Amino acid sequence: MTSAPTDHRDDAPPADRRPEVPTRLLVHALVREDGTVDAGELYAVAALMGMSDQQVRLCVRRLVEEGRFTQDGRGRKAVLRAVADPTGALAPDAAYVRHAYLQDAGLAPWDGVWHLYGFAVPESRRAARDGLRDAIVHLGAAPVHGGLYACANDVDELVETHARHLGVLSSVTFLTSTDLRVGEVTDPVALAAALWPLARIAERHERLADFAERCLARAEHADGAHRLVLAVELAAEFTRAMTPDPLLPPELLPRPWVGARARELAARCWAVLLAAGDEPSPRLFRLYAEVLGEAEG
Repeated sequence: MTSAPTDHRDDAPPADRRPEVPTRLLVHALVREDGTVDAGELYAVAALMGMSDQQVRLCVRRLVEEGRFTQDGRGRKAVLRAVADPTGALAPDAAYVRHAYLQDAGLAPWDGVWHLYGFAVPESRRAARDGLRDAIVHLGAAPVHGGLYACANDVDELVETHARHLGVLSSVTFLTSTDLRVGEVTDPVALAAALWPLARIAERHERLADFAERCLARAEHADGAHRLVLAVELAAEFTRAMTPDPLLPPELLPRPWVGARARELAARCWAVLLAAGDEPSPRLFRLYAEVLGEAEG
């Protein structure tokens, strides 16, 4: 999972708002099953998204210099070849997305257990301490107080993996509780509202739902290049909404929860985009098809 990009257009009217898509993400999104990117298609889609040729050229040059792609030919006739699978830059982890859809379908009920992680890493290991804290928060935990984090999902193995990698496992305490209390707050729903920024999480999903609805209205009749634009923008908006989402169980969230509605609309939009084109699809399409297929199965 990657951090969500900062959005500077929250005041724009919903009908005019389009997802911000970094040029680098666009290049990754257009990698096809054989690992190539057609530069002519890249420049055409970039132009539809308001990106200049110079912007694309600079991005391609950086990606080649970083060793992420090789380039055969020049300009619009060039072919880029991915050195490594870039799909991890496009979307949250597949297991994470699958779990979200299982929760939405009522197939992953909460067992009432809070998972708590406490650690006290010395200042001399600040980088490791900060890395562990960031990893725990990234996995959906929220700070209760200094050095203690609570999570509604069991991510013990992932926390242990990160702690072991950072060399601080001996400084981490793992415990569970079914009667967590913060001050006088004991109700699980109230605890979730107090510990996690639910309003901000909901705003990101409202934005995803708004875009997915507009995407559905256009996807079925979009031609190849415009269909790719919609796919890239949907992936960017989906990642922006999901990456900071702690995936709290539905039992702890306001009802109805906009996240479930946004994900349902996004899944419908992906289905239309996948069905609309006959030409070879980018890996991006396969990635979402596999994830959603797993969730439905």
